[in-house]
Amino acid sequence: MNEWLAALILGLIEGLTEFIPVSSTGHLALAKELMGLDEPKWNAFIVLIQLGAILAVVALYFQRLWNVVVRLPTDPAARRFVMAVLVAFVPAVITGLLFHEFISTVLLNSPMVICISLIVGGVALLVLEKYAPAPRTTDAMNLSWKEAIGVGLFQCLALIPGVSRSGATIAGGLALGLDKRAAAEFSFFLAIPTMAGAFALDAWESRDLITPDYVGVIALGFVVSFVSGGFVIKTMLDYVQKHGFAVFSWWRIAVGLAGLGAIWAGVL
Repeated sequence: MNEWLAALILGLIEGLTEFIPVSSTGHLALAKELMGLDEPKWNAFIVLIQLGAILAVVALYFQRLWNVVVRLPTDPAARRFVMAVLVAFVPAVITGLLFHEFISTVLLNSPMVICISLIVGGVALLVLEKYAPAPRTTDAMNLSWKEAIGVGLFQCLALIPGVSRSGATIAGGLALGLDKRAAAEFSFFLAIPTMAGAFALDAWESRDLITPDYVGVIALGFVVSFVSGGFVIKTMLDYVQKHGFAVFSWWRIAVGLAGLGAIWAGVL
């Protein structure tokens, strides 16, 4: 397949799936397999274009985030929010560093693991949305440290390809008593350090694969993921507040089942 077309498709998949609970990594890995992109540089591409999605969060929430930075020296609420994000970030850092090589070389290259994770995660989100406790927290910038570390522990599940970082953190938020909007927004905020850390680590490890003639392909994927990611963030919050996460759960299950069918048919 033409590299520019592949970059466009993968960038679009990244942006459209990163912030909804369907697993962007799982979708990208399956798409990469279907398009026959088996060169190591495409594994690097998938991680590097996440920077576009990260910047979409920063751009859309810039004013709120900047206000937090300005108020840090004087406002306990601002410091509490920053500490909540950092506390939630730490478990994934530790787990990711311990298992990064195994995940990137074994699990990420297993379509079977991805498809099963998509299905199990979809069912879990359906069950959790129905039986989650009544919401106690409605402000994503006002989590307790216990809620923050709980969401952070849930995020560790997302190291399994197909689970979904946003899916795991949103599920954790719902289980811990956040309402749907607060769970989704805190997932956005937590994405900034989490994805930035993953980007930095993989960018360094993949530095030899990023040749001058490949930079333009990465740039295209980056721009597409930024634009499409921003669109999803702007539209998702109102949607989930009114309709919940069921449509994403059923999408996960459908993609997972289709993927298993493709594996058994010898396509994947």
